[in-house]
Formats: sequence, structure tokens, C-alpha cells
Amino acid sequence: MIVGIPKEIKNNENRVALTPSGARELAKRGHKVCVQASAGENSGFPDEAYRAAGATILPTIGEVYAAAEMILKVKEPIEPEYGLVRAGQLVFTYFHFASSEALTRAMLASGAVCCAYETVERADRSLPLLIPMSEVAGRMAAQEGRYFLEKPRGGKGVLLGGVPGVKPAKVFVIGAGVVGTAAARTAAGTGADVTICDISLQRLTYLADVMPKNVKTLMSSEYNIREELKHADLVIGSVLIPGAKAPKLVTRDMLRDMEPGTVMVDVAIDQGGCFETSHPTTHEDPVYYVDGMLHYCVANIPGAVPRTSTLALTNATLPYALELADKGWRRAARENPELRAGLNIVEGKVVYRPVAEAWGLPCEPLTL
Repeated sequence: MIVGIPKEIKNNENRVALTPSGARELAKRGHKVCVQASAGENSGFPDEAYRAAGATILPTIGEVYAAAEMILKVKEPIEPEYGLVRAGQLVFTYFHFASSEALTRAMLASGAVCCAYETVERADRSLPLLIPMSEVAGRMAAQEGRYFLEKPRGGKGVLLGGVPGVKPAKVFVIGAGVVGTAAARTAAGTGADVTICDISLQRLTYLADVMPKNVKTLMSSEYNIREELKHADLVIGSVLIPGAKAPKLVTRDMLRDMEPGTVMVDVAIDQGGCFETSHPTTHEDPVYYVDGMLHYCVANIPGAVPRTSTLALTNATLPYALELADKGWRRAARENPELRAGLNIVEGKVVYRPVAEAWGLPCEPLTL
């Protein structure tokens, strides 16, 4: 199979979908890997490293799309790429269709086969291709929140860990999945007073056992969220419903009871955001205010640490990419239910129900 690795063109997206090591594994199995010139440079992987691994370097993004049977990406195609995706082409990337009707309709019109990293799902309901980037995003949510709490950055001027004689900052994490757990652990490591909430009592029981003593657990409810927000210095939203829009758990009216300068980091923004007042931002222009609250809603948080993120992503995606290349998408999906769950749009039809429901489209049965 011919596998194409285009350079990411989303704002400040510095990751690349495949390391030279991953390219070598594909080449060893007889597949041809076409990498766009300079695609890996921002992640620390020069063109020569890909050549040494057996890949072919192509000058332009158009040539990569034209040559490839399977496109490996990090982020969803954006508008300049819509016309490059062609019928029958397999595109394997993070799509987050439920957050963009334009993307959904563009991929339907293309006739491509869209396999979404974020909905590849194991029997235990875990999301193996979302986990590595969720780990990065969770750690960075606490890191960026700490940075923007500084007064010159627009926050209320609070040090997360406090100092002797001064209480630490209060961090409220909504959602106790991979992102929320990583965010809570990172914030706790600075000495902050952390509360993490979730609707799963089983998950909260587990976290109560393994988290540091400065992390408290709380059952999620509208009342509890509203009360915690009143005293929070940093709020991290990390709620996920696989493949579907995130629920709006923090509404605008709740902001009236919060202290000005509170920092709100919405890691769920890829899926539409879990704060009613959220809209996507970029690393170039990451924050904005609503009613005195500083919102950080960057849609590709791990893109700020591309070396770490690219290595972690390839570790997770490569086994699935090899299977797709070796078998073709139909046979791979027949034999591997995890990959079958990743199929969202197939040759002009939505086959993943949460995406269909997000935009009022019919959900067609998947035929393999």
C-alpha cells in the first residue's frame, strides 16, 4: 500500500503523524511511504531521517494526497485539504466530526473512508489512540492554567502551590478520565488544592486510593459543580463522550458566581467544549475573556510539545496503521472490532451513530 504523510497545516500544529521509525516498519513490510518535505521538522525529524528509513520525500501536499492510498495525519483535514481527499482513499487521523458540520459534509462529499483515532475502541471501552494525547493534554492543561493564572498573563495572580503561610490555589477538574486524571496529578504535584469530579463512583473510589492527599474526589452534579466554581482559581474541563459532542456542564450563568481572573481550560474543545462560553482558540492566540473569566480553549494542545506528542502518538497508532496497510481497511475492520469502531464515514455514508445524531444525518449500516 502507498501511505502518505502530509505536513500538518492547522494553526501551530507542529506534530507529524509518523516518526522515521514508524516509516521503517511500514517499508519493511513492503509498503511505500511518501512523506511531504519538511513534514517532520517541527517534531525534530528531518527529511533525511525519513529517507534513511526508506521513505520517499515529495515536495508538496498535493503530491502526497494524489499518490497515497492511505493518508496518515494528526489533525482533521482543514478547508484547503478538502479538495485533495478523493473517493475511496483511506484517511486515518483525529477527526472529531461532532464538532464540525463543515468537515463532516466535506468528507461525505469526498467519498473517502474516514477512520477516526478518537473512536477506535477496545472491548473494555478504553480508547487506545486517544490515551497518549489525552495524557499530554491533561498535563499541559495544568501547566498552561498555572501560566495564565499569573497577573501579567491575565489571571488573578495566584501561585498554584502557595507558600508557607498562604493557602495554595484551588483547582477544580471536571471529568476523571485520562485527561482529568493527568491534569489533577500534575496540579497536585505543584502543591495545589485539587478537587476532581465525575459521574462514576467506581472511578472516584479508585482515584481516592491512588491520588495524592491533596486531591479530593466529588460526585458530579449541577449543584456540586456550581458550588465548586465559586471558589476555584483554575477550572479544567475534561469531559468526553466518545465521538459525540461534549455536554455543556459549565453554563454562562455559573460564571456570575466566580471570581474575576479565574482561568478556565476547556480540553474538551475538540468535541465542542464542555463550557457553554467556549470557542476554539489557537496557540498563536490562546485566550479570551467572558464575564471576567479567562478562557483557554486551544484545540490542539499537544501540538505545543510536538517531539513528545509525535513519539507518543506513533507508539499508539503504528500497530493499527500496519494492520490497515497489510490487510486493507475492509478486511482489517472485519477482523478487528477496534478498527471497525473507528470507521465514522465510509464512501459517502455516515456509519457512526453519534456523528449522524450530531448533524441530523442518517446513520447507514456498515457493510464490509
